[in-house]
Amino acid sequence: MDILLDPFFLRALIGGVLIGVTAPLIGIFLVLRRLSMIGDTLSHVSIAGVALGMLVGVYPLGMGLVFALAASFAIEKLRKEYKTYAELSIAIIMSAGIALATLFFSLGRGFNISASGYLFGSIYTLDRMDLLLVGLVTAVTVLFVVFNFKEMFLLFFDEEAAAVSGLPIRFYNVAVTMLTALVISVAIKIVGALLVSSLVTIPVAASLRLAKSFKHSVILAAVFSELAVILGLTLAAWFNLAPGATIVLLLIVFLLGTFVIKRKLRV
Repeated sequence: MDILLDPFFLRALIGGVLIGVTAPLIGIFLVLRRLSMIGDTLSHVSIAGVALGMLVGVYPLGMGLVFALAASFAIEKLRKEYKTYAELSIAIIMSAGIALATLFFSLGRGFNISASGYLFGSIYTLDRMDLLLVGLVTAVTVLFVVFNFKEMFLLFFDEEAAAVSGLPIRFYNVAVTMLTALVISVAIKIVGALLVSSLVTIPVAASLRLAKSFKHSVILAAVFSELAVILGLTLAAWFNLAPGATIVLLLIVFLLGTFVIKRKLRV
């Protein structure tokens, strides 16, 4: 029980709770846009930024954030160029991210640069600077969604109606992609680049099975995410498990549970 009171665990818990709110909050709009895989793309680009940051001696998470933001603009540009094949933008940027990450880490071998903490997550190593960055991203994301909730709801459910009503469609599309880049880049140290998209999409997938309205689905997604983070970190601390993997596996359990509940409700 003492481990639950240690400063490193409390920092991990705070960081996890913050990301537990923002990841599904932005994930619900990505699912509606059929861009669930964008999380994987931006996470790989963020890893490239982290590798470069380690190589040149710059704050790795900050450099990863810059790379992710640049990738978000590139994705929107390519989506505009390939309107009929919009998914190509995700494939192209992901390929570039993986290539750059591989190149930078290969260049950094002589400097003992390790990618494991960012690939698989290292939530117990979060420091004050990391928490400040996560808190800032959380505040920006939550405030933007709260003040633009109705507009985003209309846009992502019926883009044509949104355009007729005069909503700045391009602004909201770019804004959501940028927010996704911010959330993904700060979350890779918490659950790892290989698992970060799970925190964005799985809580949403579980909530959509049970929700009776859009607002209900947003709330349920946040609840599933927070439960997985808190329980996952606690179990990982008690049994010496990988925190990121434990969180994601709990989300899978919750998702399977919603299928069981839905089937029983039908009966």
